[in-house]
Amino acid sequence: MKRHALYGILTGAVASHLARKLTAPEREREWWKRRNYRGNEVTLAGGVATAGALVASSVPLSLLDAHQGGAHAVATACAGGLGYLDDDTSTRASGSSAKGFTGHLEALSRGEITTGAAKIAGIGVGSLLAAITIERGSERSSVLDVGINTALIAGTANLINLLDLRPGRALKTVCLLSALSCAGPPPVAAEAGAVLAIAGTGLPRDLDERDMLGDTGANPLGAALGTAWAHLPSRRLRTGLLAGIIVLTAASEKISFSRVIESTPILSHLDHWGRRP
Repeated sequence: MKRHALYGILTGAVASHLARKLTAPEREREWWKRRNYRGNEVTLAGGVATAGALVASSVPLSLLDAHQGGAHAVATACAGGLGYLDDDTSTRASGSSAKGFTGHLEALSRGEITTGAAKIAGIGVGSLLAAITIERGSERSSVLDVGINTALIAGTANLINLLDLRPGRALKTVCLLSALSCAGPPPVAAEAGAVLAIAGTGLPRDLDERDMLGDTGANPLGAALGTAWAHLPSRRLRTGLLAGIIVLTAASEKISFSRVIESTPILSHLDHWGRRP
């Protein structure tokens, strides 16, 4: 494994350890408690710790590249903060039944501003700022690359959140994708290593249905992974990743990911691995 990936893993593990220590005393907060898909009580502390660790990991990443650390901080802070706003508001009687990307846009067209729509817009702005920061430190700087990277960061943030419907599903996906990304160029490997460590640290409690990611944790995990991919030098590769994300996101509006996973033996086996019976 590349030394940049090892550096990222080490910094991510330290950041995750500190974030979980800081959130531990607050774990029993009533307004962090939720009911999962089986009705079991879980806590959003896992998502808060994940978001905190991701933002904190931008400091050691900045020691390698100030532009990368800045982009990572902006993308994860915006995604985590707006995800928390959406999670917090969703526990109250908001009067809105809008679901999914299309649902929030339809509500917006009726003059109804949902927290989901605010989150989409906010993460989009954060992704744009992150993409601009990346391009300022790149020799390839162009409007096209800024556009591709903005969509890549925001799209990955949304996609990982869409997968957070069962214990461990989103974290397993992030662990797999970030582990593969550790083989990339130094900037990609360092950031992917940090994401891998943070996601891996949270996996046991998520699988055991003690913690949950929520939008608070899932959105910044995806944003961090997308920011790592935005450092790929190949525009064709970044465009290919973006195309895949767009296809999956569009499919999610019509097809249930859970139904597809359950009906595919190998995916079902991986999805259930480590989870409570």
